[in-house]
Amino acid sequence: MTMFDRRLNAYRPDLAEASLKGKVEAERFVEGMPARIAVPVAPLRPVPDLARGIDTELLMGEDVTVFDRSNGWCWVKAVSDGYVGYLPEAMLATVDVEPTHVVNVQRTFIYPEPELRKPYQTILSMGSRVRVTGQAEARGNHYHVLADGTAIFEKHLQPIGAGEGADYVEVALQFLNTPYLWGGRSGLGIDCSGLVQLAALMTGRSTPRDTDMQAAALGAPIDRSELRRGDLVFWKGHVAIMEDPDTIIHANGHTMTVARENFEEAVKRIGWLYEMPTGYRRPF
Repeated sequence: MTMFDRRLNAYRPDLAEASLKGKVEAERFVEGMPARIAVPVAPLRPVPDLARGIDTELLMGEDVTVFDRSNGWCWVKAVSDGYVGYLPEAMLATVDVEPTHVVNVQRTFIYPEPELRKPYQTILSMGSRVRVTGQAEARGNHYHVLADGTAIFEKHLQPIGAGEGADYVEVALQFLNTPYLWGGRSGLGIDCSGLVQLAALMTGRSTPRDTDMQAAALGAPIDRSELRRGDLVFWKGHVAIMEDPDTIIHANGHTMTVARENFEEAVKRIGWLYEMPTGYRRPF
């Protein structure tokens, strides 16, 4: 299976179906079972092998369709963008009740109870989804309480859909100084196209996962002279977000972080080793 086959997404469901048929048994494709990510970050791999690099990541509460289970691994398709790959079966839970809230800060903690002095249980990235069943207050701090009694600081969650239509550049700016991670898609580590996708997702917008697919299908092409806040600049294998006409934000291997950089200086620096920009797009 080629990289393109693994990445087929909701932008071309006709191609996704045509590609999957003939590569897995037809009944598995038709009768895929729904499941939900049950760990903070679930790396998705091209083969069922923990030693292999990751293609992307899925976050707590995201939905997938399971097409195959074997030797503790599942072959799944992400509902959000159609990306397919392998992850350990232990990272999945059944779909019973729907999440109500999404993490709206770069990272937050789940506490065993509504008390910030308690040792936290785990860390969740922006974009993680949880089901809130109650509220609590402790020493003036307000918390959302989950079904198992654990708690998250109230201001670190928002109702799903609450950010629709907001400025996705503002969301991307929250990731400044986040470590660069190939295939990363979380507040713990992120790559260039993952930054675009996650920031857009938080504002109710869907995008393809990988740079080449974003460059081909997202929004409309524009001229370099038209660049403004929110536009995207593409190089071969790389994408950056315009913060303003002179400044880009991008997760990059030069600083190994999400960084702010002068656009013209970035063009010169990147062009010296690689190539000049391949295109510009207004995504939304």
